[in-house]
Amino acid sequence: MIIQIDNLFKVYRNGSLEVTALRDVSFSVAVSEFVSIMGQSGSGKSTLMNILGCLDTLSAGKYHLDGEDVSKIKGKKLSIIRNRKIGFVFQAYNLLPRLNALQNVELPMIYAGASAKKRRNAALEALDRVGLTERVHHKPSELSGGQKQRVAIARALVNEPAILLADEPTGNLDSRSGEEIMGIFQRLNREGVTIVMVTHEPDIAEHTKRIVAFKDGRIVTDELVLNPIQVG
Repeated sequence: MIIQIDNLFKVYRNGSLEVTALRDVSFSVAVSEFVSIMGQSGSGKSTLMNILGCLDTLSAGKYHLDGEDVSKIKGKKLSIIRNRKIGFVFQAYNLLPRLNALQNVELPMIYAGASAKKRRNAALEALDRVGLTERVHHKPSELSGGQKQRVAIARALVNEPAILLADEPTGNLDSRSGEEIMGIFQRLNREGVTIVMVTHEPDIAEHTKRIVAFKDGRIVTDELVLNPIQVG
């Protein structure tokens, strides 16, 4: 399993106030799965995503990522694991406006200490995988929303992470652009990329192979999608 979560709890404390965001959550994700996580606001899905992405730590339980127990790891070591093993795609793209597409995609490799030649070659390859070869020198202001998200996907892929985490990746897009992005995710998944995606849109979730639904910090359903909507 690329992800193994066992009896996970997450409790936030503010003085005497305690809020339990996740309660005894256990689930796993296999290599090359495409999983969507659903739930209303406050259900715990975003908290789970932050823990999966090593952006937050758990209060109790175990989390193994690509065979490594990251439950007790903090600080710089956790940042290294995050940069090496996880690719992030966000609703708001999170691109740097002064950099062009190629430079934005190179960023994770700069943090990883890769050489300029290796960075450029890997970034060009990643942009080609998302169909943006002709836009490598365009800045975010010169790109459509769908193209910005393609750049963000390429950036997430450039370090060849163990898993891709996508947080509402179609949330800022029109329906046509959203379908195109889901088509890219489906193709990447067919190529072997493991993807876990948070979405509140049932029709977007139906593009994935499995839907895990949260309510009040617990998993309420975990079901395979028998006939995922296919794009292209």
